Amino acid sequence: MKLIAVTSCPTGIAHSQMAAENLETTAEDRGHDIKVEVQGAMGAENELTETDIQTADAAIIAADTAVSQDRFTDIVLIKSTVKEAVNDAGGLIDQAVHQAEAGETGVTAVGSEGGATAESEPEQESATSATAESTEQLGGDPSKGLFARLKRLFS
Repeated sequence: MKLIAVTSCPTGIAHSQMAAENLETTAEDRGHDIKVEVQGAMGAENELTETDIQTADAAIIAADTAVSQDRFTDIVLIKSTVKEAVNDAGGLIDQAVHQAEAGETGVTAVGSEGGATAESEPEQESATSATAESTEQLGGDPSKGLFARLKRLFS
């Protein structure tokens, strides 16, 4: 089976590289072809071409940052965290292969908390609105914080 993947973390120094390497070795050990694009602070490495995407049976996005899913519209797409790809690349690959063989399409979110779940937009919106509504002070005294100290220092 032909798989493609994107790994991405905020710094892109170690974790996305480890996830990419783990996905590559696990897929190859199981007899699958895979190409992994690594995104990080320095840009994208080993970028997926349009041909790579069109010929793939399934895609995996293992990211702790926002990765555009627009390229993967008519393909099985498994979404997870970088941690999941580092710790359980086999599980992600198995999920992608299973859904591709079943002829399923769409996005499936796989998390370390509760297994595979279908992604839904309303949950995301409710989390965002709950965060926006909650404006209580978190942490310690704001007058003792870094910004307050810098402001006093430079004023």
